[in-house]
Amino acid sequence: MCGSGVHREFFMPEQKPSNLKSETISGVIYAGSAFLIWGLGPIYWKALSGVPSPEIIVHRVIWSFLLLLALIVLGRFWNEFVNALKDIRVVLALFSTAVILALNWLLYVWAVNNNHMLQGSLGYYINPLVNVVFGVLFLKERLRRAQILAVLLAGVAVVYLTVSYGEFPWIALALASSFGLYGLIRKVAPVGALVGLSIETLLLVTPAAVYLVYLGMNGHASFLGGSLRTDLLLMGAAVLTAVPLTCFAAGARRINLSTVGLLQYIAPTGMFLLAVLYYHEPFSMTQVWTFIMIWIALIIYSTDSVIYFRKMG
Repeated sequence: MCGSGVHREFFMPEQKPSNLKSETISGVIYAGSAFLIWGLGPIYWKALSGVPSPEIIVHRVIWSFLLLLALIVLGRFWNEFVNALKDIRVVLALFSTAVILALNWLLYVWAVNNNHMLQGSLGYYINPLVNVVFGVLFLKERLRRAQILAVLLAGVAVVYLTVSYGEFPWIALALASSFGLYGLIRKVAPVGALVGLSIETLLLVTPAAVYLVYLGMNGHASFLGGSLRTDLLLMGAAVLTAVPLTCFAAGARRINLSTVGLLQYIAPTGMFLLAVLYYHEPFSMTQVWTFIMIWIALIIYSTDSVIYFRKMG
């Protein structure tokens, strides 16, 4: 449904809907579908566990760029795409976000395929709270009391996990911080989601292609190596990138920010359930208590956000 086409409304400023209830329902379906796809994404990457993570990412970059370029043309975003490329400040901002995004993708896929999915889930649970901290540090935002409590509780959870489990959750913190930094920098680049990601992948295409040529020359390339299934999965990474993006953009313009904030927990919850129930990653009592503290922090944060946005609305 979400990937059947790209409409200009997906990436335009929000307009007043003609039927608020209908728009809200469709918005929840669109955004919820995006987060559900992201939450179930590890199943896809696990199917490529025989391919090195860097090679998966360069294929994701190349095939995503080709698909996004087609969507740019079909969705009539070509002028916006060209104009953004002419603005050196936008290009520099998107170059930095492209590097951060590539590193985030690489760490995420590596974590999934090396049985660190629980840490990946923890990272995306923590991400909203990292965004709050970044808002204070870089945007001079002021925290409400509930936000301070949520951030402190998340910090206690991380310290508890480190001390009790004897392992610093660097994967979780790196994923949360990189994604938070990505969102922070994207704020200064006035481009839509589709155009922005298209330029980011464009900036990564050349080094990705060079790396693939290097792998091919040394006989280490998995693509066209005899497995049609692997080839199709590598190419299909573009669809897994573009479809939830269009769904999220379509949903975000139809529903308020607090609803999006609640729906975003679908993704890490999907990862968490897959890790524990399907892939049977080790789950100690220390991790149980860590997740409980994070979940309580998120309940406090989300409840405060809903109350705040209702007052503002």
